[in-house]
Amino acid sequence: MKKRKHDDHDEHIDESWLIPYADLLTLLLALFIVLYAASSTDARKFERMSEAFSAAFNSGAGIMDNPSVIKSGEQPQQQIDDGKKTSKDQHEDTESNLQELIKKEQEDLEKLKKQLDQYIKKNGLSSELETKLNQSQLMITISDNALFASGSDALKTESKELAANISKMLEPYTGYEIVVSGHTDDQPIRTQNFKSNWDLSSSRAIRFMDVLLENNKLKPERFSAIGYGEYRPVASNDTTAGRAKNRRVEVSIIRKYVDSSKVQQIPATPKQ
Repeated sequence: MKKRKHDDHDEHIDESWLIPYADLLTLLLALFIVLYAASSTDARKFERMSEAFSAAFNSGAGIMDNPSVIKSGEQPQQQIDDGKKTSKDQHEDTESNLQELIKKEQEDLEKLKKQLDQYIKKNGLSSELETKLNQSQLMITISDNALFASGSDALKTESKELAANISKMLEPYTGYEIVVSGHTDDQPIRTQNFKSNWDLSSSRAIRFMDVLLENNKLKPERFSAIGYGEYRPVASNDTTAGRAKNRRVEVSIIRKYVDSSKVQQIPATPKQ
């Protein structure tokens, strides 16, 4: 009898069962990932779970396309609202604290101004000293004829006592920056010691600051001296009285806390 021709596929084992088996293993893997993620829920684990599902099914379609998982960088609306509320509360607390500090500083500087004004009145110095408090500083203005001889930076004997009294009143306010500035009129000067009004005004500011700092209770690191020459006049240089006002030394106690909405600058050069 003639043998029937042998076909290769007759002896080939049917492996179609591997497909549902592989799917079952994939689903089991996904289940274990879900259980692991559920044991400690947070946004990062949700994200890893989403990625694992997507990788397991190897598809961007289906239930995982629009997961209720929080994506990286996103926050629930409630968390966002709470964050805004917290930020607002912190801002209000900061603003409230600032206003308290401004109020306390205002009271301190008003107290110092009152003390200085009483000293000026008691010693009959109203024509030589004045004080001015604004939103930037408390300024003590001292006429140069109360401090120096004409064209000199050497303090008069009585002006040293004045400086010592001012430094005594400054003792409780060592936390403030204090600027001592010198000013002259526009009459040119050129001597062996001073080649210009810049030199004269700067030297006078430094010499007055030196006497203030003889009080060792004051902090030198809080002090600075500057000379403006004739370039910051407060009156016209066309008259004798105006030039006398322009020749001055100013001691400025600078505020630490400033309400920017109320800041006003001290007038610079007035119109002549």
